[in-house]
Amino acid sequence: MKTETEVWLVEDNEIFATGVERTLSRMEGMKCGGRYPSVEQAFAALEAGGKPDVILLDVQLPGMDGITALSRLKALAPGAQVVILTVFDDADKIFRAVCAGASGYVLKSSTRAEIGEAIRQVIDGGASMAPEVARKVLDTLANQNGGRDPKETDDYGVTPRQRDILRLMAEGLVKKEIADALNISLATVSTHMQRVYEKLHVTTNTGAVAKALREKLI
Repeated sequence: MKTETEVWLVEDNEIFATGVERTLSRMEGMKCGGRYPSVEQAFAALEAGGKPDVILLDVQLPGMDGITALSRLKALAPGAQVVILTVFDDADKIFRAVCAGASGYVLKSSTRAEIGEAIRQVIDGGASMAPEVARKVLDTLANQNGGRDPKETDDYGVTPRQRDILRLMAEGLVKKEIADALNISLATVSTHMQRVYEKLHVTTNTGAVAKALREKLI
């Protein structure tokens, strides 16, 4: 069994990548198991048998860009959580990344400690998203829903308790915090979250939150 969380970094800026790698090496229970300047090299490493727990993925890369690469990365490493790492705070890019399966989104302007915390959040079942980024996503979704007829909405069979959990997920709480807030067990939270994924036809926390916001479930 793995004793450390293995993080791969796909980033072509050598100075920035070195800084993040040093940060990871100092974090308890975490290691940088791979560092690649392009998604093509990351693909090759995955095809050779690599099994990262988390992939920190830059958006702007030489060759294929990070968002375009997301679906293949998820196919090659279905057990890995992918956190988008970029200087851009464009809401459209964020939304595309979430829809493509990203588990979180962190700006490069974040401190090294914040990047480390984002990794821990997705490992613990949270949806890592910087507050300023989350605000932009909410604004984008609000604009998209502006002219929508309320009669066209679908509740997807989501129960009131599952809506409560979705609201807390949208606030960035991890499973244990949700359990404490609602005074229910961790296993119950996990069961509800799995059922929410099935009902909304998503596979990640961020995907569930994005769809719940888009469909006005929360």
